[in-house]
Amino acid sequence: MSEIKTKILIIEDDLDVAEMLNAYFRVQGYEVFTVNWGEDGVRSCQTVHPDLVILDIRLPDIDGYEVAQRLRADRRTADIPIIFLTEKRERADRLQGLELGADDYITKPFDVQELRLRVRNALKRVSQGSLTNPVTGLPEGALVNEKLSEIIGKDDVSILFVSIENMDAFREAYGFVASDDVLRAISFMIVNTMREVSRPEDFLGHLSGSDFILIFPPSNLQALGEKLRARLEQSVEYFYPIKDREQMAKQSNRLSSKLVEITGIKDKFTTVDQIKAELLRLKK
Repeated sequence: MSEIKTKILIIEDDLDVAEMLNAYFRVQGYEVFTVNWGEDGVRSCQTVHPDLVILDIRLPDIDGYEVAQRLRADRRTADIPIIFLTEKRERADRLQGLELGADDYITKPFDVQELRLRVRNALKRVSQGSLTNPVTGLPEGALVNEKLSEIIGKDDVSILFVSIENMDAFREAYGFVASDDVLRAISFMIVNTMREVSRPEDFLGHLSGSDFILIFPPSNLQALGEKLRARLEQSVEYFYPIKDREQMAKQSNRLSSKLVEITGIKDKFTTVDQIKAELLRLKK
């Protein structure tokens, strides 16, 4: 019995790039389909039913944004992971793609090994039902929502929200592989700090890719917050190459961490969405 291969659809009008990606991912064991026009991409998604789409933004008919919008609006294709492949580097362009539900975003010229990791992570996220982050292995999505719903109405819990700021700028400068290494290192740092001052049943997960949420008793909040804040502040500069550290120390868009504490859960919140909204408000 033949093995069922994971299907990738490549929507790319540059024939050389499309051919290279086709050959590369076939060697990696995927079943690959390529089209060069946006309309053909939409139709192919509905007939081929790919497991993932690599989508160029600049296409000869409709752009990749419209392709993504139409895929997300159709229940048959709404859940297919999309990785944008583009020359656009502006933050607004990345945000537009993410707002349309893209799972990832990589700019040309790109490292094909890096793209392979992006593809692997997106497929892994789907296979796990978005329960764990493919980079750190920590809970996210439904598992975080479930935990937040458990603490509503309780007065013996507190939340520490840890946001790693300017990850987009770091990723743009050093690539996705380096930014993944940063997130893994920070997750290890948080886990190790929690082991020192909290209980095994305390919770750590992702609210978003670069935002962590910790749930534990209020009695541990001060000690954990102080230790974690100090360690993050001391370590951030070491994520940069030695040649860039002095310069980045003076830049406003350098990596940094922001910690937000919430207590009094019982009296403040009645829904999970209220907790999330408050965390995002305090993050700004």
